Amino acid sequence: MRVLVVAVLVAVACASLAVAQFNPHQWADRSGIVHLFEWKWDDIAAECENFLAPRGYAGVQVSPPTENAIIGGNFGRPWWERYQPMSYRLVTRSGSEAQFASMVRRCNDVGVRIYVDLVINHMADLVGGGGTAGSTASRPDFSFPGVPFSRLDFNAPCRIYNYNDAIEVRNCQLGGLPDLNQGVAWVRDKIVELMNHLIGLGVAGFRVDAVKHMWPGDLQAIYSRMNNLPTSHGFPAGARPFLTQEVIDLGGEAVTRDEYTHLGTVTEFRHSAEIGRVFRGRNAFRHLTNWGTGWGFLPSHLALVFVDNHDNQRGHGSGGSEVLTHQVPRNYKMATAFMLAHPFGIVRVMSSFSFTDTEQGPPQDASGNLLSPTFNPDNSCGPGWVCEHRWRQIYNMIGFRNAVAGTQINDWWDNGNFQMAFCRGNRGFIAFNLESFDLNQNLQTCLPAGAYCDVISGDLVNGACTGNTITVGADGRAQIVLPANAYDGVLAIHANSRV
Repeated sequence: MRVLVVAVLVAVACASLAVAQFNPHQWADRSGIVHLFEWKWDDIAAECENFLAPRGYAGVQVSPPTENAIIGGNFGRPWWERYQPMSYRLVTRSGSEAQFASMVRRCNDVGVRIYVDLVINHMADLVGGGGTAGSTASRPDFSFPGVPFSRLDFNAPCRIYNYNDAIEVRNCQLGGLPDLNQGVAWVRDKIVELMNHLIGLGVAGFRVDAVKHMWPGDLQAIYSRMNNLPTSHGFPAGARPFLTQEVIDLGGEAVTRDEYTHLGTVTEFRHSAEIGRVFRGRNAFRHLTNWGTGWGFLPSHLALVFVDNHDNQRGHGSGGSEVLTHQVPRNYKMATAFMLAHPFGIVRVMSSFSFTDTEQGPPQDASGNLLSPTFNPDNSCGPGWVCEHRWRQIYNMIGFRNAVAGTQINDWWDNGNFQMAFCRGNRGFIAFNLESFDLNQNLQTCLPAGAYCDVISGDLVNGACTGNTITVGADGRAQIVLPANAYDGVLAIHANSRV
C-alpha cells in the first residue's frame, strides 16, 4: 500500500509540474510575447517601460544570455554566434549579468515578463576567437573549462544525416555542434544550476532551443529540478517556470512535437507555414473557419504560435517560401492581425533587424558592439532595426486581443475566397480583403451603436481617431469598405476604440 501511495503522489506531482509549465504568468490585462531579437538588456528594460507596458504587451523573449563564441564574418559578427555557447556565464553583446538582472526587474515591475532563449543541447563548434566573457575552449578535445565540460560530458562524435532515425537526431551533432549528453549527471547539474540562477533573477520561463535533439526523459529530469518562480518578482507562491520548446515538426520525421507536450508548450511551426500560405493568397479564407486543431495544430494551450521566427525568416528551420516576413509588409500585417484576432494559441510577435544576407548579424559598429535602436516620431526604428512590434497595425492588434479576451469567434462572414470578417463576442470586429476588388458589405459587427476608430488605419488619441471611423447602427451592423488598393488589407474595431 505504501508503494502504491508513493507512486500516486509521484504521478500527481509530475502532472502538476507539467500543467504549471504551460502558464506564461502574464498579467490579466496583457497578451502577446514579442521577440526582441538581439536587443541589448538596457534597451529592453527601457522598451518595457516606455512602449511595451503602455500598449499591453505581456512579455519579451530575449536572445540567449549565456557567453557565446566570438565569430567574425563578411557582415560583422553573425546572428547565430549567440547559439554557440562557451560557458554559462551571463555575459554577451547584450550586456553583463548585472544589466540582465536589472532588465528583468524593471520589466517585471511594469508587468512585462521575460522568457530566456536557452541553449542547452550543445556547445560552440567555432571557438577560435574565444568567448564574450573571456572563456577559451578546445573544440578538438571537447574541453569547455568555462562551465566546465570535458569529453566525458558529450555524446560520441557523429553527424545527423537521417532525420528518420530518432537516435541519430538526438545523439549526434547538429551541424557539427558538440552534442551534450543530458543523460550525464554532471551535465544535468550544470544545466539545472543555470536555469535556477536565471529563475532567481526573476525570469518567467524559457524558450528551450533544439529540443527535438534531446531525449524527453532527460529533459523531464532537468525540468523537474527547476525552482519555483520568486515571489519577490511578483509571481504567486508555488508558481512554476513557463516552458516553450522548439520542436520543428511539419510531419514526416521520426521525432515529433507530441513527444514533448507533457513537459510544456511547443513552438507550432505548422501554424507559421499555414498562415503564410493563406495570406500569400494560396489558400482561401473560407478554410479558416476551423483554424487551430482542425488544421492539424496542437491544442491551443500547448501551442506557441507565430507568423515567423528568427530562423525561418532566413529560410532555416521549416516552412520554406510559404513563410511571411516583414519583407512582404502588407501580407505580413494581415497575417499578424489574424493571429492576434484569433483566440488560438499563445502568441509571439517577431521584432527583427533588416538583413541582405541570411548570415548577417544585428546592427553593430566597426568593433562588433551592438547598436541601440533609435525611435522616430511614427514609432518606427533605426538604424537597421525593423521593430515590427512598433508598427501601428501590430501594436494596436495587441490592444484588440486584450479588449476581446475571454470571447470566441462568432458571426463569421466570407465571400468564399479572399474576403472575410468575424466578431469576437460583443467586444470586437475585424475584416480582411486580399482580393483584387473592393470589399463593400453591410456586416454585423456585434458592437453597440456608435462611432469606432479603425485601429489599423489610425490610433484613438484623446477620444478622436487619427484614421478611419466606422459607424455602427442600433442593430450592430455597419457598412464595411476595404478597397483592393488600401494601404492595409485589414480593418479592426473593438469596445475600447469607441470614439
